[in-house]
Amino acid sequence: MATAQNGLEVIRFGGLTHDVESSPFEVVERRRMYRLRHYFPDDPTPSRGLSDGPGGGSVRDHGGPREGRHGHRPVAVLVPPLMVNADIWDVNADDGAVGILHRGGIDCWVVDFGSPASEEGGWERDLADHVLAVNSAIDTVCEATGSNVHLMGYSQGGMFAYQTAAYRFGKGVESVVTFGSPVDVVAGMPFGLPYGMVSDVAEFLADHVVTRLPITDSMVRLGFQMLDPVKTAKSRIDFLRQLHDREALLPKERQRRFLNSEGWVGYAGPAAADLLKQFVVHNRLMLGGFVIRGQPISLAELKCPILAFVGEVDDIGQPAAVRGIVRAAPNAEVYEASLVAGHFGLVAGSTATRNTWPLVRQWIDWMDGDQPLPPEIAPMTEHVVTNRPNSAATRVVHTAATLAEAGAGVGKALEGIASNTVRGSIELAGEAARALPRLTRLGMIQPHTRISLGRLVAEQARRAPLRDLFLFDDRVHTNAAVNARIDNVVRGLISVGVRPAMRVGVVMETRPSALATVAALSRIGAVSVLLAPGSELARAIELTGIKALVSDPENLKTAAATGTRVMVLGGGAARTLDIPLSDDVIDLEQIDPTQVQLPAWYRPDPGLARELAFVLVTGTGDRLETKYITNHRWALSAFGTATSADLDRKDTVYCLAPLHHSSGLLVSLGGAIAGGSRIALARSLDPTQFSEEVHRYGVTVVTYTWTMLRDILDAEVFPTGHQHPIRLFIGSGMPAGLWRRTTEQFAPARVLEFYASIEGDVVLANVTGVKAGCKGRPVPGTAKVELVAYDPVTEQIRTEGSGFARRCADNEVGLLLGKATEGIDLSDGGLRGVFTAGDAWMPTENLFRRDSDGDYWLVDRTDTVIHTERGPVFTQPIVDVLNDITAVDMEVAYGLPVGEDALAVAAVSVRKGFRLEPKDVTEAVRALDPNQRPDIVYIVDEIPRSSSYRPSTRAVQAAGRPKPGPDTWWYNRESDAYEIFTEDEAGTIFGE
Repeated sequence: MATAQNGLEVIRFGGLTHDVESSPFEVVERRRMYRLRHYFPDDPTPSRGLSDGPGGGSVRDHGGPREGRHGHRPVAVLVPPLMVNADIWDVNADDGAVGILHRGGIDCWVVDFGSPASEEGGWERDLADHVLAVNSAIDTVCEATGSNVHLMGYSQGGMFAYQTAAYRFGKGVESVVTFGSPVDVVAGMPFGLPYGMVSDVAEFLADHVVTRLPITDSMVRLGFQMLDPVKTAKSRIDFLRQLHDREALLPKERQRRFLNSEGWVGYAGPAAADLLKQFVVHNRLMLGGFVIRGQPISLAELKCPILAFVGEVDDIGQPAAVRGIVRAAPNAEVYEASLVAGHFGLVAGSTATRNTWPLVRQWIDWMDGDQPLPPEIAPMTEHVVTNRPNSAATRVVHTAATLAEAGAGVGKALEGIASNTVRGSIELAGEAARALPRLTRLGMIQPHTRISLGRLVAEQARRAPLRDLFLFDDRVHTNAAVNARIDNVVRGLISVGVRPAMRVGVVMETRPSALATVAALSRIGAVSVLLAPGSELARAIELTGIKALVSDPENLKTAAATGTRVMVLGGGAARTLDIPLSDDVIDLEQIDPTQVQLPAWYRPDPGLARELAFVLVTGTGDRLETKYITNHRWALSAFGTATSADLDRKDTVYCLAPLHHSSGLLVSLGGAIAGGSRIALARSLDPTQFSEEVHRYGVTVVTYTWTMLRDILDAEVFPTGHQHPIRLFIGSGMPAGLWRRTTEQFAPARVLEFYASIEGDVVLANVTGVKAGCKGRPVPGTAKVELVAYDPVTEQIRTEGSGFARRCADNEVGLLLGKATEGIDLSDGGLRGVFTAGDAWMPTENLFRRDSDGDYWLVDRTDTVIHTERGPVFTQPIVDVLNDITAVDMEVAYGLPVGEDALAVAAVSVRKGFRLEPKDVTEAVRALDPNQRPDIVYIVDEIPRSSSYRPSTRAVQAAGRPKPGPDTWWYNRESDAYEIFTEDEAGTIFGE
């Protein structure tokens, strides 16, 4: 009879009636996005802060004890996840979160987002709406209480807590406490699923499903029940078994009804899409660079103490994912409390009543300075050693016990047996899937194919208009916004006479306007001549045939001094210019693009693969050189870089390399656009700014040129072992010793070194990064290469008896050739009949050797080989071995003319705090053949560098030849050692 009566009551009312009442609260603020609940509002105990006013920040010295707040209540703001009702904090009434915390003297406030089904505009909410809602609630609570708050969040609510605290830079937040909140989804996907597979599915759902299909509360409830069908079945069986015993059911009735029906709310599609894209596909909570209303944010901004509760049998907030916070927030003190609990059990139920909330109360007491830290709370480490069974075994035991209680005869599938193999296979397949379309597209490019920088940018805008393209000065710019800016610049340039094939100089600092200018010229079909600010502009203009210049305001005066017509772009229309406007100085920002009538000849992105797209100017003085880059050559480097570096939409590429350098134009800009990655533009090489923006933007790839990274390493803004999101450094010209310093300082990141010839389509890449200083192997899809025997004295290719050129043996120095593409003009230095009759090759300007593994090593340029009386001496091996000495900062090697021959001379500068001895040099050069060792090595105070951070040999030579003294050493071939260069030795060696 009792069973029937109780069953009828459940059928009629959805559950058993009970007298458990919710904790009292009042809604103190109502806004479109949330309602702010204040629990136990009639409690007369005042809440007083840690500072003189709200939002003043913690006064706790996080390195030692803190002044207490005796007699005043701490304040907690609790944030629920999106799919769960805010009543989660009170589901157990007196034994729930707000009840226990209130009895512990804590003033509780709860953010209630409501249900999107019943709130105005609820289904249009995105992730940023919720973060800004929590941000607003904190302001309200701080103002009402005069206190900083302990910000707490469950599951995704904890993710909101992290994001909001970082967005506020910690203002008004005393500590952050989270419960089962994942940070590093790559480290721990729910249920151990392979990240590569989940990432692809998540991206598809974000793009095509969740934005069109509302996720209702019933769908959420069904989804969660399907996640753990065993537990769902057990709870229902237990309920039916005890249906006759009303008194046994009533204590858990409210929790049962919460989980079965009342506790779930719908999920707005835009918010779900944001979650999937930013935190699952791109993992930006871990790496940094998640975007809140156009502003990039990183958890590295967090400096307040953090307590993360970890559920050892939590299949949703996996322990490895939750513990990612210790790496994502390297500037904060991070603690953890590990409990044998599932996802829901961390905040509700008997485990939460006995363990979670008492520990939270003790955490706040410790923060308050009143009590010691409980032993259950310990500093978090990334890899936890525990005496308990491991996570997988714990889950099995946990599930087996559940099944036994339910009387089931089947077991839950064992996890993790083949997960590593499956995960590795899927990741490898994903990498191949990304590379294949790029290589296929490269193979399809013919001389008449339309391809250009402007065209690729337009493609990105069509495919994903709202996807981030680049970040600059803490602002995010989407594909659509950038493409619109480019079109506006196109109209401005056309209005002042720029036409296809016209050569236009670009002299601008690294900024969005520089990128827009180069892309706009490409869209018109004009040729961008990229010039370094402060370079020899007049000579470069004469050398390249520039008809006009585009300058930013900072370089206007220098550009105008050349007498060439200058168009100014950048800084907005409100800025002032150093020079008054005239017919020769035109402000493009003043032109209204809507009033420009496009001419009939204009066709966007007309550039063909065979046509000239860019001109780079390198060198100084009489060695000023030009590099002519066609659209095909640019695309070759762009897609080759994206393939070699495995760049994709998850990456953010930090462009330290300037656009006027080949590494900036071809590798940074080209690779990022071809790979669909975000581009972070840096104004200049500022180590402090670099360290901040790497975290804030979530930088995964950093580009460099030559010795650029030396400044960052010397500044020590990233101490060894400091957590960072960088996985790769890509560029060209890095010395071997600096390479090793970089990989040691930024482990586990590696270096991807490129080499690209001035003429032809030769591109080499050291993809593995194992051999420091090595240029690697040809990039797939680029020109075939051969190493031909070469006489550096006569500067002639060596031939066999047949008359054809002789290929080099392993480790033999030779001239690098690249297979000429169809239709290339061979009249300017090209070669025919090299290995077979009629074949066509383009020689590079460099000498290489190929080791037994097939990797290529740069040895010298053909015009910088030192011609000594003992034969040719190559400079690059000298530079490499000297740079590998710990004490050496920078170095150059050159030929010092003495009579009819030359001496091989090397100049070095010494790192601050180090001392270089002759024995150090002696040991280092033992790696070289005695005839390839420098005759003289000497120390200079400083080695100047070019605008691309290349050590300047010409500047060192201009300072005069080395002088005898204790910091100059000569190579004594008899003793096989370097000795102090005396006046007597100088007279002998210099012939004086």
